[in-house]
Amino acid sequence: MLTELTIKNAKARDKDYKLSDSEGLYLYVTRTGHRSWRMKYRFAGKERRIILGSYPDISLKAARDRKIAARKMLAEGRDPGLEAQKQKIGRAVAAGNTFEVLARAWYEMQESRWTPIHASDVIGSLEKEVFPWIGKLPIGEIDEPLVLSVLRKIEKRGAIETAHRVRQRMSAVFVHAIAEGTGTRDPAAIVTRALKPVPRRRKRPALVSVEALHDMIRKTEAEPASPLTKLASRFLALTAQRPGMIRAMPWSEIEGVNWSSHDPAPDALWRVPASRMKLMLELKGDESFEHLVPLCAEAVAVLRAVHVLTGRGPLVFPSNRNARVPMSENTLSYFYNRCGYQGRHVPHGWRASFSTIMNEWAERGGTPSDRQVIDMMLAHIPEGVSGSEGAYNRAAYLQRRREIADAWGEMLMGIFPEPAKMLGWPSR
Repeated sequence: MLTELTIKNAKARDKDYKLSDSEGLYLYVTRTGHRSWRMKYRFAGKERRIILGSYPDISLKAARDRKIAARKMLAEGRDPGLEAQKQKIGRAVAAGNTFEVLARAWYEMQESRWTPIHASDVIGSLEKEVFPWIGKLPIGEIDEPLVLSVLRKIEKRGAIETAHRVRQRMSAVFVHAIAEGTGTRDPAAIVTRALKPVPRRRKRPALVSVEALHDMIRKTEAEPASPLTKLASRFLALTAQRPGMIRAMPWSEIEGVNWSSHDPAPDALWRVPASRMKLMLELKGDESFEHLVPLCAEAVAVLRAVHVLTGRGPLVFPSNRNARVPMSENTLSYFYNRCGYQGRHVPHGWRASFSTIMNEWAERGGTPSDRQVIDMMLAHIPEGVSGSEGAYNRAAYLQRRREIADAWGEMLMGIFPEPAKMLGWPSR
């Protein structure tokens, strides 16, 4: 049997040669001086050889351990050479199954279920937040500390909600890999409690993911209810304005829509006078504090459907009993509760949904002023603002507000039928 000293002294010769150890194990020395451990064995009546590794990377003791493992395979009726080839192929496959490769495969499977804007938001978040750090790693090599390190980078920017959203998407990729047989576990599921909690800025419950909102819209619009209630819910979702403003909205506040045709209305606008805004009493008579709400195509489609029902009266969403009395403040709340959303999402919650989702959207592909623009769209007036400042700012960023409203409308309603079709009316 070989000794360490014998192996160390094994130098190159004119020809390749071997130094035998025991039970078929030997050290093979080439003319260039390369030394490798090899094993000769018989399987199915034929003599075969297997390379166990190079010396000194594999020591004498390690080579003998590998020989013992190979002989155990033989005793079990398995060919150690074939098993080594299978392991080599498995490593190559694992190296090709990187997180990015599998994430893009998952994305391609899901993309048709999402609106184009939401789909772009999903892949954009992975490309920006995840792929640069672990995208090239085989999915089987990614563990909890690696996942957490990716999410900590997002948390350090103060984007706590984004970190939670990215974790959900990473988890979906790991689950996809498990289903495909290329992964065995979901480390993103385990790190949930290690993340900073989402700040509880909202007293009113609200859903804050597009997927959850799509599910809610799908369920509520399938529920037996008044067409006007369903249309009010859609309009509230699309504009993210205060429910009281919408309930009492008169047709006279809508501009830029031709009710006698279905031509596009790219300049559609809802002009809310200061008297109907949530303002201090002394500001309600100041015209400079009127609120401008750009209406996306999806919101205009809702209004056109509503116009068929209530267009002859003064109010867009009147009570069922009196066309001159606004819809009850409890109508939508009771409707959501009947659909199973009590304690999960309230009418006022659409404002939080819009703010959360669109701020995250803007963070990844927007402009530096988008956070301020989104606040303006929600009619958040900074404390201490005077009338003259309100007059100066009331139409600020109007084009950008319209772009954000269009993006929100497509993201939220792009996968759903037109309001008329939703209500079972014949196509125009």
